[in-house]
Amino acid sequence: MPNTDKFHISLTDLSSNFHEVEPALTNREAVEEANRCLYCYDAPCITACPTGIDIPKFIKKIASGNMKGSATTIMDSNPVGASCARVCPTDELCEGACVLNHSTKPIMIGNLQRHATDWAIQNDQILFQKGESNGKTVAVIGGGPAGLSAARELARLGYDVTIYEASEKAGGLNTYGIVSFRLPQKISYWEIDQVKSLDVKIKTNTAVGKDISAEEILSNYDRVVMAVGMSSVPNLGIEGEELEGVYDAIEFVKDTKTKPLTDQFVGKKVVVIGAGNTAIDGATCSVRLGAENVKILYRRTQEEMTAYDFEYEFAKQDGVEFRWLTQPVKIHGDAGGNVRAIECLRMELGQPGADGRRRPKPIEGSNFMIPVDAVIKAIGQTRHLSLIEQFELEHADGVVQVSETYRTSNPKVFACGDLVFGKGKGEAMVVTAAQQGKNAAYAIHEQFTQESLTV
Repeated sequence: MPNTDKFHISLTDLSSNFHEVEPALTNREAVEEANRCLYCYDAPCITACPTGIDIPKFIKKIASGNMKGSATTIMDSNPVGASCARVCPTDELCEGACVLNHSTKPIMIGNLQRHATDWAIQNDQILFQKGESNGKTVAVIGGGPAGLSAARELARLGYDVTIYEASEKAGGLNTYGIVSFRLPQKISYWEIDQVKSLDVKIKTNTAVGKDISAEEILSNYDRVVMAVGMSSVPNLGIEGEELEGVYDAIEFVKDTKTKPLTDQFVGKKVVVIGAGNTAIDGATCSVRLGAENVKILYRRTQEEMTAYDFEYEFAKQDGVEFRWLTQPVKIHGDAGGNVRAIECLRMELGQPGADGRRRPKPIEGSNFMIPVDAVIKAIGQTRHLSLIEQFELEHADGVVQVSETYRTSNPKVFACGDLVFGKGKGEAMVVTAAQQGKNAAYAIHEQFTQESLTV
């Protein structure tokens, strides 16, 4: 049975396992932490932030009690700053660059950012205003972090913006793909409302390429921003994938955020295939759903995994086991078609491939079995090839090729976020997608500005 001292197994109590893990700072704690900041003139933490938040400025405003000013400073630079306060790898970015690392401990920048944005959320603050209309229209395809950021900046610059979102709600990864105990949906919804307040239209349940054609989009708008992110988890390509109890990690996490929790994992053995942040989410969700034992299987070693270090440590604290150099080759089921075991091979690392990572190769005759009741696939995601080709954009296996200004092979179309994130480079960060969305918006504005000067 599961460790009931840590995680309850009744349906009533399962939901409590999905409450935010990291406690918020109290007002006193936030002010005391803010007063530790040296307010560096040439602050390395700003340089380390992909969106360039003026970190000393927002922290000083917390110290002086100007909470709205603090939240505005954050959100001005990062349109999804409330989400990033919770999911950014701050130890690798802003906090990792803090000068106090050399003497005591870094300022808790992420916690302070959350404190300021939480105040804005709790006090229903609308922080920005739409710019004066310039008569130009832009369609943003995809309402995730990159799309929302592009839309917000364009609206502030005076553009008439419409977001096309295939899901029921906008927010993309922040709404559906990051576990609730890291990022509750209400945080993403507030960021969406900030964008809506600028008269940005969001058409949900509308898949471009299906519900509306690429040709229609190109004909009806002056410019287009492609920010559709990634698609579904691909098949493993092994026997037994069709069995009951095999899950797509993206859909699995989404279900925990959008559907009533069930007891189907209570007392079960679960394996997650993959070692990225989504794999960690699948594993820690399984623990919180009452699984007795959860293992992550990865065909390379810890050094090659793409999950953030803090996510890895978090999973270990939850009791998740990691099996390195392990390659699943077959999923075995019972007579009823339910998963009962997974067959694996032991691996060893060979020479580096084109992406610089050492290629795993099987050790012949090393097959072994792991008893299991559920398998969660988290081996990356496929790309929206059909949509990319409908817009006739140049791409490399689904990675849209863009210039330094995020312009695609069609000068009317810009692309940002996961769509332009190259393969073999780990996982794109939410904060990086936000900055790319901003940059795409500025590039569109610059393009129109140059055109008006030449008329």
